[in-house]
Amino acid sequence: MTKETATLAGGCFWCTEALFKRLKGVISVTPGYAGGTKENPTYEEVCSGKTGHAESTQIDFDPTIIPYEKILDVFWHTHNPTTLNQQGNDIGTQYRSVIFYRGEKQKEVALKSKENLEKEGLYKNKIVTEIIPFTNFYKAENYHENYYDKNKNYPYCTYVIDPKIQKLMQKFGKDVKEEYKV
Repeated sequence: MTKETATLAGGCFWCTEALFKRLKGVISVTPGYAGGTKENPTYEEVCSGKTGHAESTQIDFDPTIIPYEKILDVFWHTHNPTTLNQQGNDIGTQYRSVIFYRGEKQKEVALKSKENLEKEGLYKNKIVTEIIPFTNFYKAENYHENYYDKNKNYPYCTYVIDPKIQKLMQKFGKDVKEEYKV
């Protein structure tokens, strides 16, 4: 099996983990913190906004099943890349939109996908997503893993994550693993 890794930040990592783990070809999704200066930060430290980290997901995927371009397509369509340091009611630099590219190929693909999205005109406001080199990733505390699947009745999951999953199913249903189809 071929494996590549994408590291993305698009708001709360509970949301992004729940979305990406449902895609065919995704091997694993790990919530964590990326892009900051503090080594081994805690959730509380990242929430303070003083670490420079964004809540992120590290996505291991098989590019022969789901190419990086498709990973980015899902990323662009399942969060709002036009709001600076905010996704819905989640506000702060830790919720910014970022693509942390690994190597020139990922950088080129990310820049091209952003350019295409801007030409498409899906969003009326300017896309503020950062496209920057990957520098670090720190795994989040264990209780963040599979948060949505463990807490589906929690109000945040019901009112924030469920609509994102419904949007994923509507737009990318053919790319969703069979066990997650309803």
